[in-house]
Amino acid sequence: MAKVSMVEREKKRALLCAKYRVRREKLKEAILNINLSDEEKWEALQKLQSLPRDSSYSRHRNRCRQCGRSRAYNRLTGLCRIHMRSAVMNGLVPGMHKASW
Repeated sequence: MAKVSMVEREKKRALLCAKYRVRREKLKEAILNINLSDEEKWEALQKLQSLPRDSSYSRHRNRCRQCGRSRAYNRLTGLCRIHMRSAVMNGLVPGMHKASW
């Protein structure tokens, strides 16, 4: 079981990511725009760097829905390998059965 503080931190990061997503996209577009001057690109870069660090999507970490584990995460089910295995053993995952384990 993951620490509650880590799970809460991930929730906070997800909210910040959603809040600043549009602003970050516009600034990244401005930085990559070849028609803008160097000064305008530099200003956009400074604004992008002044945004909260946790608002970047690359800092987001997928976690198991049941225990909050960050390692061995399965995107299809949203579970870690431990809970995925128990779900397969109980017959909760379609297409998998006990013989495959």
